Amino acid sequence: MPFANSAGARIYWRVDGRADAPALILVNSLGTDHAFWAPVLSGLTRQFRVIRLDNRGHGASDVPAGAYSMEQLGRDVLAVADAAGVERFHYAGVSIGGMIGMWLAQNAAHRIDRLVLANTSAYIDPSVFNTRIDQVRKLGLPGISEAVLGRFFTAGYIAKRTEHYETVRQTLLMLDPEGYNGCCAAIRDMQIAAGVPGIKHPTLVISGTHDQSTPAEHGRRLASEISGATYIEMPTAHFSHSECPGHFIDVVVRHLKGEATGQTMPRAASSDAQRFEQGLGRRKQVLGDGYVNARLAATTPLTAGFQDFITRYAWGELWTRPVLDDRTRRLLVLVMMCALGRWEEFKMHVRQGRAAELDMQEVQEILMCVAIYCGVPAANTAFHHLGDVLEEAV
Repeated sequence: MPFANSAGARIYWRVDGRADAPALILVNSLGTDHAFWAPVLSGLTRQFRVIRLDNRGHGASDVPAGAYSMEQLGRDVLAVADAAGVERFHYAGVSIGGMIGMWLAQNAAHRIDRLVLANTSAYIDPSVFNTRIDQVRKLGLPGISEAVLGRFFTAGYIAKRTEHYETVRQTLLMLDPEGYNGCCAAIRDMQIAAGVPGIKHPTLVISGTHDQSTPAEHGRRLASEISGATYIEMPTAHFSHSECPGHFIDVVVRHLKGEATGQTMPRAASSDAQRFEQGLGRRKQVLGDGYVNARLAATTPLTAGFQDFITRYAWGELWTRPVLDDRTRRLLVLVMMCALGRWEEFKMHVRQGRAAELDMQEVQEILMCVAIYCGVPAANTAFHHLGDVLEEAV
């Protein structure tokens, strides 16, 4: 396990994604560990070298006795960045993670590129966390867990009892009360509100309409006080990334890449040449250099415009969107090719998907769905072509 030493405390961290991608540090909510980010992790690792950590008192990190401070938590993040060999990084934090992000933006501004503050606040009433600390001392974390989970998620999401919900619940129940209360004290005692207007980083603020812990008006206030900040509100409780993972990935990735955010806002304008180059890179990544180079070499004056068009729009626009991962897109394309009877395209996408990341068991599974929803003849033909492709590789 990788640990960073921060003033004598061991802080657990891990990294996911390509080593050559821009660094993004994620810091999660009070009462959770790094697994908190599971609903959005795959959408972020496609674009960034994602570094997660367990705050002191949580997960695999040490649990020093006594009250913690926002400065300690911020310096823990910097220790992790140093251990990972990262001088500058993007930063995204939820709840206390956002508070730590604001401390960093005010006290280590030179380390941060772009900032995401989700479901967080700089204006918490200290008495709230005095009460919370007393409750944990009297009842333990199991005694307050249902109330805490009721703030984390909307009632509708809780009723679904998803795997993610159960993971969050079990993590909360297994936490050391000493570490939980230590972080509660850091929130209670934080002094970051006065410095919010001085934050100069490009900042995205995300709130949940039904968030009781850090109400949406707190997020709107943050966005109004940070010059140039963008504000997004989602129909969630405290964990916006859990209940709206696709929307969360979309706005966060676009913000960190310097594009417009929000489903109704246009993407940042780029020249046709830039979109073509971006699309060509994605086309080769998905379909393979050999196939794409052969198609481009066969281009004639008659087909040149078409090749330019599909490279810019199919690959430079659609396949670069952040919400769906490549595996999901590949499977969707295979289903659509079956439904339309485009068998050459089906075989080509099977070949390239198999060479990249698709498990043939996944392809067999979607062909069973094709049999039900597109018809047995379509599935029968698809299995025939799948067999041909698999024989080619023998």
